[in-house]
Amino acid sequence: MQDESFGSERTRQLVLRVASELGWVPNGAAQGLASRRTGVVGLLFPDLGLPAAAEEESPLYVDQVIRGAERTAASMGMAVLIAAVKASGGKSLAYSVAGKVDGMVIMSRSLSDKDIATISRTIPAVLLANKPGSHSYDNVSVDNRTGVRDVTSHLIAHHFHTSLAFVAGPHGSPDSLERFRGFCEAVGAAGLPVPEAPSAEGNFTEVGGGKAMHRLIEQGELPRAIVFGNDEMAIGALKVLQDSSLRVPEDVAITGFDDIAVARHLHPPLTTVRQPMRELGEQAVSLLLARIQDPRASRKSVYLSTELVVRASCGCETPRTNE
Repeated sequence: MQDESFGSERTRQLVLRVASELGWVPNGAAQGLASRRTGVVGLLFPDLGLPAAAEEESPLYVDQVIRGAERTAASMGMAVLIAAVKASGGKSLAYSVAGKVDGMVIMSRSLSDKDIATISRTIPAVLLANKPGSHSYDNVSVDNRTGVRDVTSHLIAHHFHTSLAFVAGPHGSPDSLERFRGFCEAVGAAGLPVPEAPSAEGNFTEVGGGKAMHRLIEQGELPRAIVFGNDEMAIGALKVLQDSSLRVPEDVAITGFDDIAVARHLHPPLTTVRQPMRELGEQAVSLLLARIQDPRASRKSVYLSTELVVRASCGCETPRTNE
């Protein structure tokens, strides 16, 4: 009689066929009982495109974060599994990725706090650009508040602007919230009215920045200086201003945040705040690999500095840094 035990090849093929039909995905953590490690780390980031708005792009800085993450992982002989999490179906995708990796870097707004807690009970997790002051997980972030405070103070102290506006990123973004707080601190320190909310939101995209600029123009009297929460929104706004025959910086001064590569090639070149985008990815993966090696180590937070980069869009004639 032919062997029909669980270990037979026929039984194995039957199990694999049924698993395939059911859409079952092997769990990396369970496989680790035999192989110890998968040799892969996960990186989750939010897909910032709005439903039915394919023209909107994710922030270019995400590409630099991924490059940094891949560089550090490769240096340690690891691979990176990257997933863009959409609002619908994001939870299922995240759980699927968690089943295939040794640990996961989770960018802000990718998952709910509850889902992050659930995943972190199974594999190590590091938070990237998340809520300041969180000590429950290893985390990496940049000094968003100081960066925007510096660029706003520059507009006030060096260009004597008293009418300023702030255009925010997506609602609920920790980065955007901290940047708005930096803006408020700067205008408050100068004795100017402190706004209760940003003047507009642009979703951290070029298209969103253009739409926000249209809304500000339609409201009537424009502010003399506009601080955008990132470079992509500022780029979209610049095009709208130029199409409206408004001069930058003569009619409206604008600034950004990130210092993406194209910022220096605009006309005029964009005054912005440089954040170490690749280092964010590098540090996040380094923390994750250390956590994988020593799950009981104390939690660590890495806080990276930003740098003011002054170009012509604010009204300065010569480029300067560290002002």
